[in-house]
Amino acid sequence: MSWTQEDVDALKGAIGKGAASVKIGDEMVTFRTLSEMRQTLALMEAEVAGPARPSAQIYPRFVRRPQ
Repeated sequence: MSWTQEDVDALKGAIGKGAASVKIGDEMVTFRTLSEMRQTLALMEAEVAGPARPSAQIYPRFVRRPQ
């Protein structure tokens, strides 16, 4: 399933209000525990953020000093 930032915001709002049910996409989802909600939120945030960018590699250039 592909989540959006709006879905992430909706789940965060439900967690903040102490609600067990939230509308994600086109369906109403009821969670059993707060732990389950937090796990799902972590998955959603990771997907929305996308893959981590590789770190940029810096290659030094050595120049000769004038004599």
